[in-house]
Amino acid sequence: MAAKRVVLHAALLAAAFVAAPAFAQTNDPNLSQKQVDCLNRTTAAGADCDKNGGGAKAGGDKSGIGTDAAAAVFMPALIVDLFPNPPASAAPANPSNGGAQTSGPTNTPPPAPAPSGPVTPPTGLNVTAPPRAVSGEFVPDEVLVTVNGDAGAVQQIANSFGLQVRSQRQSRLLGTTLVRYGIPDGRPVGVVLAQLAADGRTQRREPNHIYSLQQAAGIVNYAFERIALDAKNASGENVRVAVIDTGIDDTNPALKGVIADQFDAMPNVPIEKRDHGTSIDGLIAGVGALEGMAPGARIFHARAFEGGKSTMDVILSALDWAAEQDVRIINMSFVGPKNDLLGTACRNARALGMVLVAAAGNNGPKAPYGYPAAFDGVIAVTATDAKDGLMPQANRGPYVFISAPGVEMVAPSGAGSDMVTGTSFAAAIVSGAIANLIHAAPDRSPDDIEKALAATAKDLGPKGRDNDFGYGLLDIKAAAAAKE
Repeated sequence: MAAKRVVLHAALLAAAFVAAPAFAQTNDPNLSQKQVDCLNRTTAAGADCDKNGGGAKAGGDKSGIGTDAAAAVFMPALIVDLFPNPPASAAPANPSNGGAQTSGPTNTPPPAPAPSGPVTPPTGLNVTAPPRAVSGEFVPDEVLVTVNGDAGAVQQIANSFGLQVRSQRQSRLLGTTLVRYGIPDGRPVGVVLAQLAADGRTQRREPNHIYSLQQAAGIVNYAFERIALDAKNASGENVRVAVIDTGIDDTNPALKGVIADQFDAMPNVPIEKRDHGTSIDGLIAGVGALEGMAPGARIFHARAFEGGKSTMDVILSALDWAAEQDVRIINMSFVGPKNDLLGTACRNARALGMVLVAAAGNNGPKAPYGYPAAFDGVIAVTATDAKDGLMPQANRGPYVFISAPGVEMVAPSGAGSDMVTGTSFAAAIVSGAIANLIHAAPDRSPDDIEKALAATAKDLGPKGRDNDFGYGLLDIKAAAAAKE
């Protein structure tokens, strides 16, 4: 059965991500061979290039990536890698297939049409910054840029730098226009980012990073007991929680009456898998036999992953939608490289009073930091088992904030129910627990909640906060009683 699942996931991944050449030529005479190798992410240069930027290693999960983990972003819920890294000679194309063009708010300006003829890149472009050696897996022929200006400025920039406008929208969390530019001539992403730095209208310039889910199929939900939450009195009634994940099976009995609204951030990509998102929603607010941590909570579900993966552009669209729903909590059970646009969106969401919860990652003890969990203001959750032991595949690091059950728990899935393991699911447990705190005391701020969780957690590792368990195991009863 596992082999069949791997084959199925591989087929889905192949359908969603069209292979594109990872090696691109550049005519810039100022580039050394080492810089070109870094931009092309060759094996020979990989070790040195990685020193300049962190990338998420492949996660141990059904959607993860294999040994060259620095290239992908994962949903930390899977323990078995089901999505191997593409070969060095190929990189995935944009899985959203332009879907983000229609995924923004209702006041989103329509995307500018692509040029009707071939785009000829201008010669003699100034490079005001050194070409970037881009870490992490990314769409090889796109960049994301925030632009200070109107649609005319967006198109002028495209014309000046030989790019195509593939989508543009006003981002609430970024506070500006976000443009997805296509690179039609094969220039490396790092070179284009450096070239765009010469135009003062471009405020932030980032790769369109690819992100992936993580999960593992894995008995009785012991989470209530371990986090000191009385299942009979648990309630997140009317607390608004956003979940950014895969599609869901909203016919599952555990989700009956749970989903307040749904948003598809990649509408042009068919929904094939619904397990991961269904499990996350169910663990947070499920009803019936598979009751979640916060029954009565209202889930605002944004579908932003397919085949276990997504891109930065799609995730930002989902985050903007979530912010517009006036949610109190955002659950982000995915991991990937550090990206300044994602960091800005998280910082601004926190400033709006939202509690951000993210999976720390399933990529192993030596993995680099996983984002968004490692951003300041985001509660990074690692996974423990029924005996409070750390999940061996969990990421480690000073950014790990708190531990919660996430190993071999029963959760609803697209097929009914399944055993699940991973930091993705531990994050859902924490999101549900926080919904209980907000239900009991709606005026509690994100800072207050974060301090209460840290002060009352059950210390599991070395005394005090440590890189494995963070502050320790979540104790929601003690956190609820904690006062400033």
